[in-house]
Amino acid sequence: MGGFTEAALERVRAARTRLDAASEADDAYEVAMAEDELEDALRLARKHGISTEDGVGGQ
Repeated sequence: MGGFTEAALERVRAARTRLDAASEADDAYEVAMAEDELEDALRLARKHGISTEDGVGGQ
């Protein structure tokens, strides 16, 4: 797996972690920000043909 792919997958993982934490904290603003980051990270991964379903949990 190349460096770009690893970085893209790590970005997705981090965004999901941030979203989970924001949801647990019941922080609506942080949830919205984390959702935007996750959507952007997933869009970038899809654009480059990177699967986010295996090992990252997926959409």
